[in-house]
Amino acid sequence: RLNADNARFLLLAVLIVLYMLCGAAVFSAIELPTEREAKERWEERLENFTRRHNLSRAELRHFLREYEEASVAGIRVDDIRPRWDFTGAFYFVGTVVSTIGFGMTTPATVGGKIFLIFYGLIGCAGTILFFNLFLERLITVIAYVMKSCHERQLRRKGVLPHNSRRGSGTSEVDSLAGWKPSVYYVMLILCVASLIISCCASAMYTPIEGWSYFDSLYFCFVAFSTIGFGDLVSSQNIRYESQGLYRFGNFVFILMGVCCIYSLFNVISIVIKQSINWILKKLACKCCHRCQRRLFRSRRNVVMPGNVRSRRNISIETDVVNESDTDGRRLSGEMISMKDFLASNKVSLAIMQKQLSETANGYPRQMSSNSKQNGFSGGVGALAIMNNRLAETSVDR
Repeated sequence: RLNADNARFLLLAVLIVLYMLCGAAVFSAIELPTEREAKERWEERLENFTRRHNLSRAELRHFLREYEEASVAGIRVDDIRPRWDFTGAFYFVGTVVSTIGFGMTTPATVGGKIFLIFYGLIGCAGTILFFNLFLERLITVIAYVMKSCHERQLRRKGVLPHNSRRGSGTSEVDSLAGWKPSVYYVMLILCVASLIISCCASAMYTPIEGWSYFDSLYFCFVAFSTIGFGDLVSSQNIRYESQGLYRFGNFVFILMGVCCIYSLFNVISIVIKQSINWILKKLACKCCHRCQRRLFRSRRNVVMPGNVRSRRNISIETDVVNESDTDGRRLSGEMISMKDFLASNKVSLAIMQKQLSETANGYPRQMSSNSKQNGFSGGVGALAIMNNRLAETSVDR
């Protein structure tokens, strides 16, 4: 039987595959008709162009392929600033370490590609660590605010004196241990923060980049979530009004947005994990009760564990109830720990020791006659059966 971790992993894999299949069906139904219409319009324009300029279709397609290669290398029809100047390179490394990867600027040389491998390996790891530390600091701030609000309420009620002062240093950190916010509370705060940052950034991108407000929101989600399609990329025009201020604002918004969205993804993953545990618990309640009843009927001498797992409050750090291999075995009713086994068979163990001592002293036949009379020699369980076997063996000698 699979343990809880493997069952959770398999269920999550199945749910992700189903989620991907549903997403593929929806996007195909929405985007495929528009793609076919655009392809028909392009074929019509291409045909009219070849007739007007008396060009062969093959020569025109070959020229367009060469233009596509030049476009990938950063060459455009209009004169624009170089992509690999210092500001462009800094924007590129920002997309690398943040794992956005728009694809508008990519290294073309072998040396640049090799350097990117090692540079991205360290940069992405360091940035992910920064995002995790950002989430920890956010949780600490929320816990501090919750504790302060609770202390103010107690002071208003007169339970806590007004002149009480909080400790400092390590004692202050320890005092926040019992104030870990709920995972749902943190998720709500991150959702609101991400929405505010996206709306403010879209208000900046719409007039400067010339996008619609909806396209700006779309770009914010694609960039902040580090998906980075590359269909819309900020700071790619030749010049902007207040160019330095705009680039600084663009950097700040992307940094804050990526931090919030990445932290939100981590919190949502905890909620998904809780949902999977809930589904597994419901499935286990329906299936395991029947299996345990059959198992207990077939094995009457199986020793049941004495301890039962208790429910625990779920916080942002203890997202799920801890599960171990021992707990899984105890729930199955098949294997228990030696501590529970000996505790449930203390009587049988004492009788076994007494009978072994009598056998060593030379009068096992009396024990044998007693054992044949009562069947289990006064013991219970599996150790009593072992007593009978030892007594029979000593008699045969």
